Amino acid sequence: MTASENGLPDETPERVVAGARLDRAKLLAARFKAAEARPYLASALYALTVVPSAAIRTMGVDRHWRCYVAPAFVDATPVAELAGVWIHEVAHLLRDHHGRADRLPAADQGDRLRINIAQDCEINDDLLADGLALPEGRMEPRLFGLPTGGMFESYLAAIPASPPHAAECGSGAHGTPMPWDLGEGGGPARIGPVEAEALRRQTAQAMRAHQRTRGSLPEGWQRWARELLEPTVDWRRALSGAVREAAAWAGGAVDYTYRRPSRRTPALGGRVVLPSLRRPLPRVAVVIDTSGSMGEEELAAALGEVTGVLREVGVRGNRVAVLACDADVHTLSRVTSTEQVTLAGGGGTDMRVGIRAALAMPDRPNIVVVLTDGFTPWPEESPSCRLIAALIGAGAPQPPAWVETVRVDPGR
Repeated sequence: MTASENGLPDETPERVVAGARLDRAKLLAARFKAAEARPYLASALYALTVVPSAAIRTMGVDRHWRCYVAPAFVDATPVAELAGVWIHEVAHLLRDHHGRADRLPAADQGDRLRINIAQDCEINDDLLADGLALPEGRMEPRLFGLPTGGMFESYLAAIPASPPHAAECGSGAHGTPMPWDLGEGGGPARIGPVEAEALRRQTAQAMRAHQRTRGSLPEGWQRWARELLEPTVDWRRALSGAVREAAAWAGGAVDYTYRRPSRRTPALGGRVVLPSLRRPLPRVAVVIDTSGSMGEEELAAALGEVTGVLREVGVRGNRVAVLACDADVHTLSRVTSTEQVTLAGGGGTDMRVGIRAALAMPDRPNIVVVLTDGFTPWPEESPSCRLIAALIGAGAPQPPAWVETVRVDPGR
């Protein structure tokens, strides 16, 4: 079998320390051991293309699924620990660490050492809980007084600015290109984003099958597979987007006004005054379900999102009315902050009453947002405004199809 068939290109002087050659048999034995011990990772492990390199201290990956390997590290590391490092490196790619690093705040993105350490903490607690052997000096959450089971984004703030540790798993982990990276077009075979996503899904499905037939997985891998195969929508983003889009829709309605004459009026010699067009700010009513089944914490979370978006788009003060409603409307107030809201009620549930009361106000709203657990009757037909239902809780029943719906999970 040739080197290329093994996924190991011929060594070149540019990539290998002078006088040292990669122990291919040992490295391949370690990969085989890793795939045999964790068969659900086999496809991902064998997708890695190995590049011997003198520039890296241990092993690392780039975002094209190339694995850079230091020959001296292979010589000095037992096969069992090398198998653990194989799994560690492929975990960076499966968990899309470089993609997640690209989404960090700009102030954090350039700090590749702290990012890498936080990522290693996210991975290694799962690998150690799974009984895998790893070399000395590995990063673990306990070294920084952190709990296990966290995501690297949550660990990052606790990693000191000048950590007394070294970590270098390559651009496939922290996202910063390294001098030894072969880049987009150079070097041996590479895997693109579409193939990478297919590998992730295949691996997650293999994990599910392993759980059904052979037993449990570390919690971190279970969470990763669940989130990949059963993606959940960020309710805050969805609710904010719905309110923002509705506000833009309502604000797009134009009307004529003579308070500010058209700029074309002087051209008519003052004989005729033309009106100008204006874009009115929308009026918004928030109907809050205060029946006995609704918790204050859930309501506060959802109401905070709504009022925050309204402030962003310039809708506040007397343009926002809040109605507390169970089977009747108990309070109606115009508010500038969530602290001013009075949640009265606690009886049955009929959001139709609150919607009717909102539409009957002298300043009829363009948008009505209903915060409810969904156990309510709804109007028989769509009102002449945008109606958004923020359904709080996993068991909320689906409203009529014409109601814009966002499902709110305050636990996330």
